[in-house]
Amino acid sequence: MNGSKGSQHNNPDNSSTDASVGNYTTHQHPHSHSAHPHIHSEESLRKLVNRLSRIEGHIRGIKTMVQQNSPCPDVLLQIAAVRGALDRVARIVLDEHLTECIARAAKEGDINEEIKHLKAALDRFIP
Repeated sequence: MNGSKGSQHNNPDNSSTDASVGNYTTHQHPHSHSAHPHIHSEESLRKLVNRLSRIEGHIRGIKTMVQQNSPCPDVLLQIAAVRGALDRVARIVLDEHLTECIARAAKEGDINEEIKHLKAALDRFIP
């Protein structure tokens, strides 16, 4: 994302389309069932991407530990740390969805549809 106003980005795999409007970015996913676009601040997106990048690096570190035959308890401890980090990312995404997306859907009158999709996502997310 280059941060310029009004820019559009397509991922090479066509998985999403982003359009910047001021300091917010609209994400439209072809597989999304949402009745409205998801608009998130560039700062929020940057923070999430940074967290995910750190998790990605942590996972590479775990892979190295396994390749170097590190003790199993050490590997398990690092796996638990990654799980915790992913849970924190999920919590941030959920919190932002509730405060931004669901609130906006309520104002626009499509709250029931958004709640239905949120429940379906939570059913897949929570074991």
